[in-house]
Amino acid sequence: MPPFTVSALVTETRLDGWIAVLLVVVAGLYLYGVHRLHARGDRWPVARTLLFLGPGLGGIAAVTVSGLHAYDTTLLSVHMVQHMVLSMVAPIFLALGAPVTLALRALRGAPRRKLLALLHSRAAKIFSFPLVAYAIFVANPFVLYFSGLYRLTVSNELVHEVVHAHFILTGCLFFWPLVGLDPLPGRWPYPGRALLMVLSVPFHTVLGLTIMQSTTLIGGDWYPSLNLHWADPWSDQKIAGGILWAGGEFVSIIMIGVLLMQWFKQSEREAKRIDRELDRQEALQAGGAASAE
Repeated sequence: MPPFTVSALVTETRLDGWIAVLLVVVAGLYLYGVHRLHARGDRWPVARTLLFLGPGLGGIAAVTVSGLHAYDTTLLSVHMVQHMVLSMVAPIFLALGAPVTLALRALRGAPRRKLLALLHSRAAKIFSFPLVAYAIFVANPFVLYFSGLYRLTVSNELVHEVVHAHFILTGCLFFWPLVGLDPLPGRWPYPGRALLMVLSVPFHTVLGLTIMQSTTLIGGDWYPSLNLHWADPWSDQKIAGGILWAGGEFVSIIMIGVLLMQWFKQSEREAKRIDRELDRQEALQAGGAASAE
């Protein structure tokens, strides 16, 4: 295995994997939904489409289809970049793309009823409950990195791909109820969402520092067994912990800002709605007084 370089991001790109096919299918379904809305004269915000396809699906592609995939079992630091993007970056933009809302508006008949039934199912209520999603989001990395499971993920290709899907799923479970625009059961008000995001900041600090200061290698003997003359597993592990620490805090702070902005916009909309209702009541009262005269 040659040393990891920027050019490897292009030269090692793989477009024949199942993830690449799945990304194309999901993008096609999303665009088909937008097309159906436009065909019947409905509008769909362009920003949502760009967010979903660009940093959403594009973010997943950037770390699983590009040359990063060739080194994700070779360098823990590369794996950690994948971890951050799949679980903390891409899910945010997927949620902002509101694909469930798009599906509800584009579908008709039985498919729409089935989707609505799924949204109101007991499982959806449990897993979309913010505290449940938070517990899963926080606990999973500790289980993965400090058990024998991680060693299995780097040596077994199928398990490795399942972990990628798992990262995306847990990220969506956590971020969808916080910043997503889709209708979900049991969604908390904005103050509660912001508090939960604040509580996630120490988790990344603790996990990153624990990995950096660990006296054992993550993955056991896997990285030393590769015998890479250009990579030191201990130094790379410190870099990986730093990526998780700094990257987690950066994303969390940005997320808090996004939540505050959404909260402010919702307050503005509510204030305008109240003003319109007051104006309507005043108009009705004025009309009633005029009729009485």
